[in-house]
Amino acid sequence: MGFPILSFLTFFPMLGVIAVLLLRKTDIGLIRWTAAFFSFVPLVASIFLLAGYDTSTPAIQFIERHAWFPQINVTYYMGADGLSVPMLFLTALLSFISIIASFGIKERVKEYFAWFLLLEVGMMGVFCALDFFLFYIFWEIMLVPMYFLIGVWGGPRREYAAIKFFLYTLFGSLFMLVAILALYFTTGTLDMMELISRKAMYGHSFQLWVFAAFFIAFAIKVPVWPFHTWLPDAHVEAPTAVSVILAGILLKMGTYGILRVNFPMFPEATKYFSMPIAILGLIGIIYGALVSMAQKDLKKLVAYSSVSHMGYCMLGMAAITTVGVSGCLFQMFSHGVITGALFLLVGVIYDRAHTREIAAFGGLGAKLPVYTGIFTLFGMASLGLPGMSGFVAEFMVFVGSFNSPFIKRWIVILAVLGVILTAGYILRMIQKMFLGQFNTKWENLTDINGREIFTVVPLAIFTLMIGIWPTSLNVFLKATVENLVRIFSN
Repeated sequence: MGFPILSFLTFFPMLGVIAVLLLRKTDIGLIRWTAAFFSFVPLVASIFLLAGYDTSTPAIQFIERHAWFPQINVTYYMGADGLSVPMLFLTALLSFISIIASFGIKERVKEYFAWFLLLEVGMMGVFCALDFFLFYIFWEIMLVPMYFLIGVWGGPRREYAAIKFFLYTLFGSLFMLVAILALYFTTGTLDMMELISRKAMYGHSFQLWVFAAFFIAFAIKVPVWPFHTWLPDAHVEAPTAVSVILAGILLKMGTYGILRVNFPMFPEATKYFSMPIAILGLIGIIYGALVSMAQKDLKKLVAYSSVSHMGYCMLGMAAITTVGVSGCLFQMFSHGVITGALFLLVGVIYDRAHTREIAAFGGLGAKLPVYTGIFTLFGMASLGLPGMSGFVAEFMVFVGSFNSPFIKRWIVILAVLGVILTAGYILRMIQKMFLGQFNTKWENLTDINGREIFTVVPLAIFTLMIGIWPTSLNVFLKATVENLVRIFSN
């Protein structure tokens, strides 16, 4: 057996939690750099994971399998394929960037970085686990650090936002637990790959009910309308780096779960629910864009834009075509880097001006030219400008959905309105903040500094690289997506 890289990716940050807790709370600089080190090493390991991944096969790779609770047929089973490998890299990248962006945290620094590293353990584990018992543990582990990170270091309404996030996600977890138990009592196993191979034995009504239970759990995480109301509160109150993780990784766990669990295990139910899923995606796209247009708070605008952009993921996966599902995965990665960067940039201006009111600014382009240029770049990427990753993702979703035998074309035609609405609120925001008459109130504002540039440059590189050379991402997805869609053609 080779090096257990997935266990290393998952549990190395746990060593960081222990290391940080052993340091004195007065050693703030040492705590920060220790956390950065224990987050940087998994990033390097994730690059080796990408390099070692065989893109020619849809088979699960880097398998680690050990008996765990043989009495109830539970195994420690980890593996990765084209669905999880890009997300593991994105998790490692955004975790490291977020920890660097958190160097400005001044209160209870030791606890903050310990919780953050524990959050990384949970996120990595979700993308690696292939046994439902293990998957559920990691899914629940994420809740506790996120609750404290929002509730202790968040904004004025942090307790309300943290409790709302916790209760919504816990509510979804109960549905997931019921679905897992239903599968276990039917088959006697929690091995995801074994459960997929036995899909023929599930009756039609069983598929529908268990699919629905899993879907509710994952839809709350995405979040799909009408389960989205926890998201703006959590984003607005969370510290900047926590908002990056929320948007960049946690939302993707919902779409990942649907593609990992619902689609291959319950193909009949997937076809049955494809139209409702597409309609929910359409509602998310239009509703999220319209509400974003009405926002006066910059962070709320970016938060509601996530509801809209994740709607494209739902539409793409509902198409059940190779191009549509690939578009969904492109959007997952693209949204992670673009929206993660936008939240970092919102944090940059808030740290200096202590306000996020769009109308309070004006003419910042003359005073903060570098910041303006970077913000405009990611704003254009968010609205789907050709040559950037957002355009590639949305284009693939539209093409894959339009030719789908499972959803109606009018849904796709209406969804294109989301592109126009997104352009409207992004361009209006850029105009109000960076163009026009300079507000002399901000005469003392300083431009983005070196550490802040360091956090957004890697995200800019991936935004442009995927936009110009989509094969750089598609090569990891292609075999897995084709194998997933093939299930529905039988």
